[in-house]
Amino acid sequence: MKLSDFDFDLPEELIATRPVRPRPAARLLLAESDAMSDRHVADLPDILRPGDLLVINTTKVIPARLTGLRTRQSAQGTVQAKVEITLTEPLPGGTWRALAKPLRKLAQGEVIVFSQGFEAEVIERSAEDVVLRFNLGNDAFDAALDAAGQMPLPPYIARRRAADAQDRTDYQTVFARTPGAVAAPTASLHFDEGLLSKLGARGVRFAEVTLHVGAGTFLPVKVDDIRDHKMHAEWGQIDAQAADAIMATRAAGGRVIAVGTTALRLIETAATQQGQIAPWTGKTDIFITPGYRFRIADGLMTNFHLPKSTLMMLVSALMGPERVRAIYAHAIAQRYRFFSYGDASLLLP
Repeated sequence: MKLSDFDFDLPEELIATRPVRPRPAARLLLAESDAMSDRHVADLPDILRPGDLLVINTTKVIPARLTGLRTRQSAQGTVQAKVEITLTEPLPGGTWRALAKPLRKLAQGEVIVFSQGFEAEVIERSAEDVVLRFNLGNDAFDAALDAAGQMPLPPYIARRRAADAQDRTDYQTVFARTPGAVAAPTASLHFDEGLLSKLGARGVRFAEVTLHVGAGTFLPVKVDDIRDHKMHAEWGQIDAQAADAIMATRAAGGRVIAVGTTALRLIETAATQQGQIAPWTGKTDIFITPGYRFRIADGLMTNFHLPKSTLMMLVSALMGPERVRAIYAHAIAQRYRFFSYGDASLLLP
C-alpha cells in the first residue's frame, strides 16, 4: 500500500492542546463491527463486559526536554548559544541518545550546561542525533533532570504552546510507575482512579505491561511504499502475571482489549503464531499494517492519529482501511478532538 492511502484532511482547530477534565469526560467513538455510536470514556463500564481484560501500559514519561547553553571560542571571544535537547534512549554506560536543535552546530567534545552542576558532553554526533554523557548519574541525575527538564510534548502541541507545570500531571497516566518513556501512551490518559474502580466493580480486569514509548512515535513516514518504512525499536516487558491474565481471559472467552497502540504492539510482538503469550522482555520494532493477522488483541482503545502515520496503518490493519476512513470522517464531522490530548475511540472489529 502507498503512504497516500492513509492521508486525510484534518481541520487545524480539531487538534487538542489541552485535555478535558475530568479525564473520563473525553468523548469516545465506539466502533463495533459495522456500527458507530458517540459516547464518553465514562461510559466504558456500560460498554465493556464482565470478563473483558484491558491491557494497560505502566510506563512513566520522564521530563526529557532540556534547554541548555553551549560555549564556544571564536575570533570575537567566548560565544554562548542555546541548544534544545530531547532525550530519546538510555544507552549502556550511563550515556543517552538524544535529538538536538540545532544539531549541525554541535561538535564532539562540546559541553552543554543545563543548570548549575548539571551538564553533558557530546561524545558522538550523527546525521540524526547525538550521544551525551552527563556529569551526574543514578539518583542525582534523576533529581537534576526532574528539576531542569520539561515534559516532551508532541511537536503538534509544542508548536502551539510551551510545556508548563500542568503538563507534569496531564501528560502522565494515573498508573505510570516505570520511568523511561519520552511520550505518553495517550489512550491511557483518559482513565482516573474513579473509572478504574467502576470498571473493576463491573468485572473488567486489567493486565499491566510496560513499553517505553520513544521519540520515533512522532517521526514521519518518508517512503511512498510503506513496506520500505523502518520502525524505531522500543523496550518492553510482559511479566508472568500479565501473560497469565491474557491467557486466562482467552480461555474463558473474554476479550483482550489493548489500551493504546503501545500495549497492542507489545502483546502482538510477544505472541506466538498460535495465539499463545508468555513472559517477554526485549525491544520491539513491530510494524503492523493492513494484512496483519492479530494473534492476541480483540480490540483497541486509542486516540485519533496523525494522517500518514504508522498508527493510522495499525488501526487500518485492525478495522480495515475503508472502515477506518469512515470512522475518521465521522469523527471529523462530529468535531472530535484529535491527537495526544484529544478524544478516544474504542475499536472492536
